[in-house]
Amino acid sequence: MTVEPDFLHATRTSYDTLAADYVEWARDELAAKPLERALLATFAELTAKGGGGLPLADVGCGTGRVTGYLHGLGLGLDVFGVDLAPRMVAMAREEHPGLRFEVGSMLGLGLPDASLGGLLAWYSTIHVPDEELPRAFAEFHRVLAPGAHVQLGFQVGDEPLRLTEARGMEVSLVFHRRQPERMAALLRDAGLEVRSVVWRERETDGPFPERAPQGFVLARRPVVSGGCEDGDTSTAD
Repeated sequence: MTVEPDFLHATRTSYDTLAADYVEWARDELAAKPLERALLATFAELTAKGGGGLPLADVGCGTGRVTGYLHGLGLGLDVFGVDLAPRMVAMAREEHPGLRFEVGSMLGLGLPDASLGGLLAWYSTIHVPDEELPRAFAEFHRVLAPGAHVQLGFQVGDEPLRLTEARGMEVSLVFHRRQPERMAALLRDAGLEVRSVVWRERETDGPFPERAPQGFVLARRPVVSGGCEDGDTSTAD
């Protein structure tokens, strides 16, 4: 029997605890963040053009606010959400009844190889420990079709933030802050091509003040050329 990593249990339990309150707090966050909306719209356009009509997965979708935003762009994307916490998925289904949401983990998505035209991990890798990130990115590579893009969003820094209380409730959450160059290198190690690295300073005012700068990395699975992925010069025995 496979033993579940402790961080998965702690993250799931914490977000199940926060779900009802989180949906209200986060509902209008994107409206206050024009840069993030632009990055998401660019990712969605790339997926619509280069995803081969395959679905786009919002991995770590929470209450589905970004899933709904991508769907609402009118690009004809078949977008669905995946989240670790069942109560967050239940909230997403209530908020966006016309969209599909599933319970799952980015460490094992349960999807066929090369079945996604795009994958969004928007502030969801932040709870994955350093030693598990290569496994998550290998899974992203596996499920993406050649030419399909992955977009990451995360907090920038070198030290994690640990919370035992959030919004007046007991939680056990670790927010791993990472440097964009480090995330880009890990994506390359997983066989993905990095296309864009963006960094911005933290917001200190407005309705959603931040503790740290924010980072965004866009990558893609290489396009198949001549029977192998671009950059793969190996030959079969």
